[in-house]
Amino acid sequence: MIEIRAEHPHDIPARERLLDACFPGNRRAKTSERLREGRLPARGLAFAATRGGRLVGTLRLWDVATGDGRPALLLGPLAVDPAVQGRGLGSVMMQAALGRAEALGHGAVLLVGDAPYYARFGFRGEAAADLTLPGPFERARFLGLDLRPGALAGAAGLVRATGRPIPDRAVPAAAADARRRAA
Repeated sequence: MIEIRAEHPHDIPARERLLDACFPGNRRAKTSERLREGRLPARGLAFAATRGGRLVGTLRLWDVATGDGRPALLLGPLAVDPAVQGRGLGSVMMQAALGRAEALGHGAVLLVGDAPYYARFGFRGEAAADLTLPGPFERARFLGLDLRPGALAGAAGLVRATGRPIPDRAVPAAAADARRRAA
């Protein structure tokens, strides 16, 4: 049986291994990562899926704002262990995350991802059409979803991170990681 629950700090090493397995190559070089760097996920919106005590899925949402100052969430990454892919776990995690975000009062979610997959949850390219990201991205993969009607209507400009910074004790590790990636 798979359980979807809040992410715990002890999940982080397994989460990183899962992300490396699901996104081979330099996943940290993606533009969306610039909005997550040095930040904590939005409160109550980091999820772990476990089976037999082993992490098999992860999904996080991050606080951002549009260029015109509207608050939103950035979803990602969503990853499911290849051993359990194709069984609907990603969909269940998406529904749980979007439901929780709406219950917490958030108005909109943005993401960069596979448009046909995310369309089933209501994500549309038109919702993010006048928004940009701080780096290269594929326009056809930049999608938005209104959790509240009209939350993204007319939203424009550069999306920026607004989430809580990682506490000071973690900043040196994040800086060292950034230096390694730049090398």
